[in-house]
Amino acid sequence: MTDSNQLVNRLWNYCNILRDDGLSYGDYVEQLTYLLFLKMDYERMHAPYNKKSDIPPKYNWESLLNKDGAELEAHYIETLQKLGAQEGIIGVIFRKAQNKIQDPAKLRKLIVELINKENWLSLEADVKGDAYEGLLEKNAEDVKGGAGQYFTPRSLINAIVEVMKPEPGMKIHDPACGTGGFLLSAYNHIVKNHKLDRDQKEVLKHKSFSGNEIVAMAARLCVMNLYLHGINGEENPISPDDSLKKNPGAIYDMILTNPPFGKASSETIVTEEGDTAKKDLTVLRDDFWAKTGNKQLNFLQHVRSILKINGKAAIVLPDNVLFEGGAGETIRQKLMETCDLHTILRLPTGLFYAQGVKANVLFFDKKAASKDACTSKVWIYDLRTNTHFTLKENPLKLDHLQDFVSCYNPENRHQRKETEIFKCFTYKEIMKRDKKNLDIFWLKDESLEDLDKLPSPNVLANELVEDLEDALEQLKEISSDLK
Repeated sequence: MTDSNQLVNRLWNYCNILRDDGLSYGDYVEQLTYLLFLKMDYERMHAPYNKKSDIPPKYNWESLLNKDGAELEAHYIETLQKLGAQEGIIGVIFRKAQNKIQDPAKLRKLIVELINKENWLSLEADVKGDAYEGLLEKNAEDVKGGAGQYFTPRSLINAIVEVMKPEPGMKIHDPACGTGGFLLSAYNHIVKNHKLDRDQKEVLKHKSFSGNEIVAMAARLCVMNLYLHGINGEENPISPDDSLKKNPGAIYDMILTNPPFGKASSETIVTEEGDTAKKDLTVLRDDFWAKTGNKQLNFLQHVRSILKINGKAAIVLPDNVLFEGGAGETIRQKLMETCDLHTILRLPTGLFYAQGVKANVLFFDKKAASKDACTSKVWIYDLRTNTHFTLKENPLKLDHLQDFVSCYNPENRHQRKETEIFKCFTYKEIMKRDKKNLDIFWLKDESLEDLDKLPSPNVLANELVEDLEDALEQLKEISSDLK
């Protein structure tokens, strides 16, 4: 049986040949997405599947096999354009698609010698899915652009899903889904931990998972990733709409997400003089507690808004969400009043491609209206102080998160015990803190005494920039209030 690692290596090695033509890793994975989809769609048309294809015969996989040279290149370009105009899952995968492979001979080799030789649908879902996940991970490791910026470490995703315990029948959503890591991990967790009957399997594959992703490349990678794992093969579960623009009206049992970094929401506009400028976008929604241009604070409000009563959420957010004044203070207080914000995981630096980013995972359950605050205690696990990871030399692994999983106690989180790095703070204690600040730490930072343990100058510089940006954002809010 084909091993997923062998598949990844075979596909990845060919990428190195195309690199000589100036193709980036991200471009290569994107081209593979188009071709793999066409091949598997073609396989589905034949025994034992015998499914009807929505792809016109003129643009199917077989049409590519019959051409060579300039004719192949021209036909491939036309195929991408025509399929990008289609509805549903096909339209999402091929939206704004372009041919990036300049040499027709190399394009034919990729089609005939690499992709056509494999019967992809006969591979087990986890093999072909893992192979594609492996390509996305390799891409994220090797390049900061491409899928890298949408990539949350799989070890962190799996630990979050392990404590969240998704179950069959739940509607699970990611409003900033990137390449679909959270959705796939939740799917795998349910399959692994529950014995499902035929109807439950159908619901799991076609009615359980959804997401939003505004970046076309990330959206198609996500749809393809889900498709390869057998999820929502008939229709598209990923919306290209901006999650924050409006309340979608849908509500979910579980939200798992890592919204994009960068605090300010903005769009590029062209002035009458022809110059480009950034226009701040303050999200105005009736279901939000506070008006702010801070993207992460808006994602936090959005997640709370689309949760069902007793729904559960885990969201990765930067430190500024825990201490920023103004709208930040209002949102933290309202969150603790209406939800049980029971756990915060302080993440170490070195996990993401934006160096020096200090982030946390907030875990909360939405509750029914109550005259008392729904949060009574906030448990904080400090995985950051005196812990150092890097993307390549010392990456975060699931083993590093097992103590957090044990301390979280997903079987019964009401029976927790404090440890040196896992402390409990009452709602009353937090309300007495300046600005309801949740950026709480108590461990002694050994790097402050040992110069050899200081972060690199690059990380320190990025942290200074972030602190200055925080201060500027707060000054802007004060200026706005004064006006």
